[in-house]
Amino acid sequence: MAMEGDADKERNESGESTRSEEVEEIQRVIESVVQIGEYRRTQRKECHNLVRRFKLMLPLMEDLRGLQQPIHENGLVWLRNLNDALLCAKDLLTNCSQGSKIHLALENEGVMIKFQNVYEKLSQAFDDLPCEELGISDEVREQIELMHVQLRRARRRTDTQDIELAMDMMVVFSDEDDRNSDSAIIERLAKKMDLHSVEDLEVETMAVRNLATERKGQQAESNQRIIDLLNKFKRIVGMEETNVLDDPVIPKMLERSTSLVIPHEFLCPITLEIMTDPVIVASGQTYERESIEKWFKSSHNTCPKTRQPLAHLSLAPNCALRNLIVEWCENNNFKLPKKYTSFDQESCPMENKEEIPSLVESLSSIHLEEQRMAVEKIRMISKENPDNRVLVAEHGGIPPLVHLLSYPDSKIQEHAVTALLNLSIDEGNKKLISKENAIPAIIEVLENGSVVAKENSAAALFSLSMLDENKEIVGLSNGIPPLVELLQNGTVRGKKDAATALFNLSLSHANKGRAISAGIVTPLLELLKHINLGMIDEALSILLLLVSNSEGRQEIGQLSFIETLVGFIRDGTPKNKECAASVLLELCSSNSSFILAALQFGVYEHLIELKENGTNRAQRKANAVLDLISRSEQI
Repeated sequence: MAMEGDADKERNESGESTRSEEVEEIQRVIESVVQIGEYRRTQRKECHNLVRRFKLMLPLMEDLRGLQQPIHENGLVWLRNLNDALLCAKDLLTNCSQGSKIHLALENEGVMIKFQNVYEKLSQAFDDLPCEELGISDEVREQIELMHVQLRRARRRTDTQDIELAMDMMVVFSDEDDRNSDSAIIERLAKKMDLHSVEDLEVETMAVRNLATERKGQQAESNQRIIDLLNKFKRIVGMEETNVLDDPVIPKMLERSTSLVIPHEFLCPITLEIMTDPVIVASGQTYERESIEKWFKSSHNTCPKTRQPLAHLSLAPNCALRNLIVEWCENNNFKLPKKYTSFDQESCPMENKEEIPSLVESLSSIHLEEQRMAVEKIRMISKENPDNRVLVAEHGGIPPLVHLLSYPDSKIQEHAVTALLNLSIDEGNKKLISKENAIPAIIEVLENGSVVAKENSAAALFSLSMLDENKEIVGLSNGIPPLVELLQNGTVRGKKDAATALFNLSLSHANKGRAISAGIVTPLLELLKHINLGMIDEALSILLLLVSNSEGRQEIGQLSFIETLVGFIRDGTPKNKECAASVLLELCSSNSSFILAALQFGVYEHLIELKENGTNRAQRKANAVLDLISRSEQI
């Protein structure tokens, strides 16, 4: 009997040890997730929601640790299954914290599907929770039931593809020449991804390299898209573009002397190379003269390190630091590279700075020729230099420019609206321009101006409508009908400007109805017939926004349109197929008759092909439509 009692004791101790280890392991996973910290902006909300549910599990773990009786085998199996689900969630959260921001944005929808899969695993684990056998208290059981309900709701998430992000990506990856409105999109993307500082971009460069290494040479096209966008962000902040996949992310000077540790304060914050001609900017930070000049030439008036606006762009030599660097190099037998420190006088904005007050004054001159000369010059100097955009506004240039929009002189009108387009790139100026009641005046030019004035008016409305409050102002000011008219009858450039503006405006729910009432569907369907215009994806992206509106679905969902969508899924470019499948999914999700129509045009076999060989997003969309088809056949 004693031997049997000892055996039971050993089994109990073994079970107790296993239970304790499983519980402690789960608790470690939960605590490590809670401590991850910052997440990429595109998935930040989802990450915080998941972490909040993680925290709800901690009382359960505390309850289990306090149990006196051993846990039966099926309880241990449950703990292991829960641990597996939590580890999957931890991997996803870690990637959303440390992975490439650009990759996470490009694959936003795929990442959202991973979140749904994690919720599925966690929900399934709690479906099988053996409360009685684990001896869970009633209080903790109530918390777990609440969390279980939240997990089930999370599983029923709708498509969370960020449409605005997708359209922005489409514009920045376009082969068209950049215009100021397109540059504004790049700046918006950089801010949305938190990639607008030198430090952020250095970290992102390493993350992109790690991603490429993990992919082991596969998905080369996706890698190149990520690198292209990374380089566009680098151009914005004045950083030197490098071959991300080949060049190590260490300063070149350190490459030549890896055993020598250069003092951090000797390195330029932009290039991370030792400075040969250090200069101080208005914020008090020190940079290599060549790199900070390049920053200023790239249309910046902020400090790259602090991101604060600079009171002026003057540079003061940091002689004390220069002497320290020279002394250190001599003591360590380190040879400084020879660099020229001449200024490019043509790029220096000081001349414009002194000229701007008189130019603004001339906008209100009684002499038409003087006004024309002044508005044309302001248009030119505000095109590339952000410092000039701020200075024109500070010297009161916006009100007279808005006043000139009503002038009968077509050239003055064109220069004025284009100058306002350029000024609107500055975030603060967007608000100032709208406060001056410029939007109705710009719409007037859009309706009655010259061809170029109409195009630039559409671009200006797009730029201004990046502020949500301006989207509503444009809609209420009846700005959508003339944009639809430009989309229908404008030049190719005009059609593109109108499409971009209409997409941005249609992100507002109220503007969707206005666009449909203005007859937007007809020109969008016309664009789908003219492949040579290169606007298929833009048109489909706007239609994807409009199908969420019941009136829009009714007008868009014609048999001929369904046939067109099936045609793009069959024969379009990879991006065409992806966009067409997205629109078809939205239509079929709302009305089963669209499924029957698509099947009538032979969509099934093309969806199977797309599911196997399409882009990642196209594969997911095709799979979702096939699921809808399967469910409709079972009814």
